[in-house]
Amino acid sequence: MTNLKNDRFLRACLRQDVDRTPVWMMRQAGRYLPEYRATRGRAGGFLNLCKTPELACEVTLQPIDIIGADAAILFSDILVVPEAMGMELTFGVGEGPRFPQPITCLADVKNLPVPDPEDELGYVMKAIEAIQRGLDGRVPLIGFAGSPWTLATYMIEGGGSKTFSKIKAMAFNEPATIHLLLEKLADSVAAYLNAQIRHGVQAVQIFDTWGGILSTRDYQDFSLQYMQRIISQLIREYRGRRVPVILYTKGGMGWLEAIADTGCDVVGLDWTIDIDIARQRIGHLVALQGNMDPSMLYAKPDRIRDEVCNILERFGHGNGHVFNLGHGIMPDIPVEHAKAFIKAVQEASPRYHDQ
Repeated sequence: MTNLKNDRFLRACLRQDVDRTPVWMMRQAGRYLPEYRATRGRAGGFLNLCKTPELACEVTLQPIDIIGADAAILFSDILVVPEAMGMELTFGVGEGPRFPQPITCLADVKNLPVPDPEDELGYVMKAIEAIQRGLDGRVPLIGFAGSPWTLATYMIEGGGSKTFSKIKAMAFNEPATIHLLLEKLADSVAAYLNAQIRHGVQAVQIFDTWGGILSTRDYQDFSLQYMQRIISQLIREYRGRRVPVILYTKGGMGWLEAIADTGCDVVGLDWTIDIDIARQRIGHLVALQGNMDPSMLYAKPDRIRDEVCNILERFGHGNGHVFNLGHGIMPDIPVEHAKAFIKAVQEASPRYHDQ
């Protein structure tokens, strides 16, 4: 694999010294970029874009070329895993993801296989290889997957939900069914992430988007333990380099100690906690990623810079910080504001590092 010219992100994930704080954005390859919209138009749809390696490569590289992020993140979707398990997945025009035949009973779960990522998800592996050729060592590549609980919400609800009534009813009324599904998903995600690592990603992130809808006890029971099951199976060192694992639970800021105790290297923070408080609680155990409010990117560049400086000051001097938003960038953010965000971190952060 090509030697990295910029390894700040990987070093920060491992709480090693860096000359400035690295920065990237969740959903940085996305609709706020005109170049992304043009590529998606050529693909003829979102799933086609995910499944065409050369186009997935193109949109992965766009934010590296355009806004100058310190890491690339594989362009794909968390729901390719349940699709690989045999569930039909659709993305309607102007609509979110849909599973026309959602999981409704134990028999449905028993019929789900654990997919071979080299086969059913081979297009992702081809995309990773193409991306690494295109990056040519400029920055690291992050792979990712959804948490078992988050994937299960879509598979049982049939798509997005405001109440999550179906999955919670199943969790409370048929716990054996939901646990079997979460076990299969955990093993599927672990195999998928390991395949990503073997094909060239240098770090992985688990997105637990909907863990925060659970109570503390239910979060431990239905979400956290299955992310820990994934982490216990992951390749942690590959070709002589540590592979950092980032765990991000949106709405999970009350459970930071339990999240840090999973064995992950980095805890992703949403914007509902001050980063200095998070550092006091778990900064001696893990690196922190985050955590500017994504809506701040609607502000003028000077205000964005002020907020970047505020978060850097709150984190303070030293290592172990990967700057990011507290959730994904919104699709109607002006590109110039995204650029201003990246530039502000790169210019303002060196004073917090010794090198």
